[in-house]
Amino acid sequence: MTTAAVTADGRRTKAKPATMAQALGRALRDSMAEDPTVHVLGEDVGTLGGVFRITDGLAKEFGDDRCTDTPLAEAGILGAAVGMAMYGLRPVVEMQFDAFAYPAFEQLMSHVAKMRNRTGGAMPLPITVRVPYGGGIGGVEHHSDSSEAYYMATPGLHVVTPATVEDAYGLLRESIASDDPVIFLEPKRLYWSKADWSPEAPAEVEPIGRAVVRRSGRSATLITYGPSLPVCMEAAEAAVAEGWDLEVVDLRSLVPFDDETVTASVRRTGRAVVVHESPGFGGPGGEIAARITERCFHHLEAPVLRVAGFDIPYPPPMLERHHLPGVDRVLDAVARLQWEADS
Repeated sequence: MTTAAVTADGRRTKAKPATMAQALGRALRDSMAEDPTVHVLGEDVGTLGGVFRITDGLAKEFGDDRCTDTPLAEAGILGAAVGMAMYGLRPVVEMQFDAFAYPAFEQLMSHVAKMRNRTGGAMPLPITVRVPYGGGIGGVEHHSDSSEAYYMATPGLHVVTPATVEDAYGLLRESIASDDPVIFLEPKRLYWSKADWSPEAPAEVEPIGRAVVRRSGRSATLITYGPSLPVCMEAAEAAVAEGWDLEVVDLRSLVPFDDETVTASVRRTGRAVVVHESPGFGGPGGEIAARITERCFHHLEAPVLRVAGFDIPYPPPMLERHHLPGVDRVLDAVARLQWEADS
């Protein structure tokens, strides 16, 4: 079913099914059209339109000087973006796959994350680094990593990850407009997810730094983001048969982190499970669990639990369904919360 939306000039337009990939591409296109300082660069982003076709058509519309194919050299791509940002441009870098971004870490940590602080605020670096990440597509090693913990542990970076079509458009537009460098993590398994959405009248979304309660509940809070949101929503629906009413919080922004929304939810429910694809040891869930415990200790009925990827390099495609958090593992954790509370 399509829904009606209203454009800025008052015209009514019908929202039609659109994919997250289409919303991301439209966000890039609209940002480039509105701001001539926005440049897109990366491997195969021009003629091919990117591996996932997110940048399809941009080179044709804006020219290859604004949507530029680069050599296969991630450190060089990000290094060039640093220079572009220092001279007043707003580069948007595409890393083809999550693990392909690792050669650029020196540029990221030494310059991108530190330049604004190093110059006393005089030189911000408005760089957006788009990183397709996570599993669920049958990819092999170096194509399915969940590397968000590395970026979260690097002060000076904003770390954002959408889980809906609306957020894909809205958060990417905001990231490109930000004067702070943003690591924009795109869940590959959700590129083809659909929602009724109109690019002429996109829905307003919460800004970077704000989480959203996707489902209200009273029994426990599932805290998640990006590719794990659909898993948690499915688990919450399945939990009804067990008599559990689960609340689902979509973080959307890992840095800045929305303590207010998360804390309010956990204080209401008294129980929390953090769900993500990244390995559990040293992963985002440990930091999130610590923050919850510090702020909600006297409200907790049970320890904060984590459901995460296993502490191994990403497995072969035939094993990824065992590696990735699924509905059964989430519900097992919720059952443990109940047991902990009763014991």
